[in-house]
Amino acid sequence: MEEPEERPGVPDAPVAPASSRPRRRGRTVRLIGAAALLGLVAGTCAGYLVQAGREPTKLPPLSQPALRQAKGGVEPLTAAQDPRLRTDGDLRKLLLKRPRGARQEGWVPRDGWMGLAAYARQYTRPAGEFSDLVTDQFRRAAVTGWKDGGAYGVEIRLVQYRQEDSMAAADASHNLESYAEGEPQTDSWAVPGTGDGQAYVHHRPDTKNGYLPVYSAEAHAWRGDVAMEIWIYGTKPVPKKTIMDLAKRQMERL
Repeated sequence: MEEPEERPGVPDAPVAPASSRPRRRGRTVRLIGAAALLGLVAGTCAGYLVQAGREPTKLPPLSQPALRQAKGGVEPLTAAQDPRLRTDGDLRKLLLKRPRGARQEGWVPRDGWMGLAAYARQYTRPAGEFSDLVTDQFRRAAVTGWKDGGAYGVEIRLVQYRQEDSMAAADASHNLESYAEGEPQTDSWAVPGTGDGQAYVHHRPDTKNGYLPVYSAEAHAWRGDVAMEIWIYGTKPVPKKTIMDLAKRQMERL
């Protein structure tokens, strides 16, 4: 058996002198306990006698007066009070309009809608992304895009999720932000009025033999069940003002 460790600095407990005798307190405790029991019984009996001599208290009636129904109908919420009134309609109407003089590019669906399979094909691993989108309860995506002069191409997507089990729109936006932040030579800024929305400008272009270098910028934010994606590509570096202006104006429409 291990011996207890000594505790330095702590005095030992005092030892009673050998001549002292233990105090006999068993009988005293029993006497006090008996007196307390008798007092409890006497108090209980007295309480019953007092209560028995009183008139019985009348109980309130079980039936209560009927409440009057308010007159008039309930006014429905406006779009400003319930954002889902906007996003449950034609999501394409919330997309920014093409600038005057800009032309729609061939990569944008003509009807403005992108289904599950088409959206998954935008990723480097379409099969895995397709499975993830099914799990995240992808609902639909509204898309627009244009070529702004000869310098830049723009694509904007509003991706909507059913969100019965999770905040999929927020998760999707945060995932894309993580990818963007991992790119080298990238600057980022918070998009005002979006909470945690971010805009990115990538200063290192993508290069392939036989092609001009391609610079890019992107912005991601979410509102309710809709995730916003903005992509800009061009043969020249994308100015911060260009991506920030598009992100702010698009989020204002949400």
